[in-house]
Amino acid sequence: MDFYGGPLTRLIEELSRLPGIGGKSAQRLAFYIIHLPEEKAQMLADAILYAKKNVRYCSVCCTLTENDPCPICSNTKRNGEMIMVVEDPRDMAAYERTKEYHGLYHVLHGAISPMNGVGPNDLKIKELLTRLQQRPVGEVIVATNPNVEGEATAMYISRLLKPLDIKVTRIAHGVPIGGDLEYVDEVTLSRALEGRREI
Repeated sequence: MDFYGGPLTRLIEELSRLPGIGGKSAQRLAFYIIHLPEEKAQMLADAILYAKKNVRYCSVCCTLTENDPCPICSNTKRNGEMIMVVEDPRDMAAYERTKEYHGLYHVLHGAISPMNGVGPNDLKIKELLTRLQQRPVGEVIVATNPNVEGEATAMYISRLLKPLDIKVTRIAHGVPIGGDLEYVDEVTLSRALEGRREI
């Protein structure tokens, strides 16, 4: 039943199609937008349309960007001998916030997940191989998530790159800072033990 009238109901329906937004959240967002001053609502609409029209894949690393190549790929101060492979542009942003990594990236836009119908051809793996054939690098760091899909993706990439004689490493996984060992799961503890280093 249409309680609010056509325009508001349509807005709620469109917002509820966004990932992670259920009916109640969509309703809350719709009411927030309706109560915005008209110029603020227009700014929001303009930002959505501008992003949709102007954001594209970087032709080098496949991240989302307005400029091609993206600012990281076009930065000559970055270490071009190292490429970190991540699942998502948000993962890349997380590493950039650490200010510890100074190499380049490659964004897969997902992970291998047969249960969800995502195979290697659905990811930006071919682009990575093409990139490595055009300009060899010293090390590829696989920084996919520490879950079943991320591990499967890491193993798949590792097998593809071994014949190219490229050093392939995997980020270490372990106990979070401030965590109590008794509450950490067995897989995380095993990874922490495997990733130990001399102090």
